[in-house]
Amino acid sequence: MMFHYAVILNSLGVLLGAFIGAIFKKKIPQKLHEILFTVIGLTTLGIGVRMIIQGNDFLLILLSLVAGGVIGELLKIEDRIENLGRRFKDSHGFAESFLASSLLFLVGPMTIIGSINIGVSGNAELILIKTVLDTVSAVVLTATLGSGVFLSAFSVFIVQGLLVVFARSLTFLTGDVFIADFVGTGGIMILGLGIRILELKRVRVGNLLPALVLIPFFDWLKNLF
Repeated sequence: MMFHYAVILNSLGVLLGAFIGAIFKKKIPQKLHEILFTVIGLTTLGIGVRMIIQGNDFLLILLSLVAGGVIGELLKIEDRIENLGRRFKDSHGFAESFLASSLLFLVGPMTIIGSINIGVSGNAELILIKTVLDTVSAVVLTATLGSGVFLSAFSVFIVQGLLVVFARSLTFLTGDVFIADFVGTGGIMILGLGIRILELKRVRVGNLLPALVLIPFFDWLKNLF
């Protein structure tokens, strides 16, 4: 089930969009590129704020980010992403483009509900709609931020594929509270990316990634009591 056609199409759509974006990037004048870079940064801030507002329990969100940040620092996730980026010719902005695209493609109700729907009922409609949106977004993100978007196709395949495989055990994640806090946690990370893209402060967002795994666990623990 991990190799469901909709999951594969979504991953290939990101690759296609990134390929088209890479072609466009070479043709964009430097001044226009700077303007687009600023627009992407501001838009990312806006998306982050909108997602944060959807959060439900901000104490748990804070706890997940603190604990996730500690784990991320110990595992040196950000450094590993940057080291991986150095293998690409277009290594400048690799971490930003990879993190931005991965979070934007994966942190949202469509990812969770769509993937679990495939695993439980075989209904791939949401993921197919998401494929179109992600393909277009990949073009814009690659043209402005860089080649890290290519690698995000792998993130899309792994995360959505695993959600499909374990769908019957993860149906609780489709609950409003779980989705709200998951999106809220991701929103804070995306807000951090916006700040980073605009070069206001270098927020090490990569080291916060474990928070996305911790927040559903903390919500689950809370619901036990």
